[in-house]
Amino acid sequence: MNGKERHTVILADGDFPQHPCPIAILRSADTIVCCDNSILKLMANTDIEADYIVGDMDTMSEENKLRFKEKIRIFPDQETNDLTKAFKFALGLNPTKITILGATGAREDHTLGNISLLADYAKVFDNIETVTDYGIFTSHSDTFTMDSVPGQQISIFAFDPTLKIESAGLVYPTGSVIFDRWWKATLNEASSTSFTLTFSHKAEVLVFRAFV
Repeated sequence: MNGKERHTVILADGDFPQHPCPIAILRSADTIVCCDNSILKLMANTDIEADYIVGDMDTMSEENKLRFKEKIRIFPDQETNDLTKAFKFALGLNPTKITILGATGAREDHTLGNISLLADYAKVFDNIETVTDYGIFTSHSDTFTMDSVPGQQISIFAFDPTLKIESAGLVYPTGSVIFDRWWKATLNEASSTSFTLTFSHKAEVLVFRAFV
């Protein structure tokens, strides 16, 4: 296994992905970890097999608990949601990359919670992303450069009003933005084949790159 990517996909129990990109990620994954009842959505929409089903199983029927008993890993902790349980379990599989799918849609509070958790996960494991039907969320704590396509929509979400972010390769400069509201640096646009965000200090920042 040395030198080989071990890509683990976590399928959350939001809307099942429809875009070709997340579907391709599902099909190419080395390991698939389903959050509780997301296994039913996986089976209803694809012929892809899950490797594990993780959660507290409080919403899974007794019939399905028996049906999937070989794949189920129960974590009864009520202080964390099923996505966090699945993330912690995935870390134990020694992955080189983790992609979260199905984290959006359904209830808006679940969507916001799942997206914001990415920043916490990235503190523990840095090669992680959340992919939706519209684009890719990544988490960053310091200056970085990322590939882009001219015209690609880029949104930046920061949670520290003292943070200054200087940008290069974006249509709208971010140096004067005060990050005291989530919308402050959304709906930007790449002007080059890469962009760089330079942080004044370490902070938690989420970046969304829309599919093109």
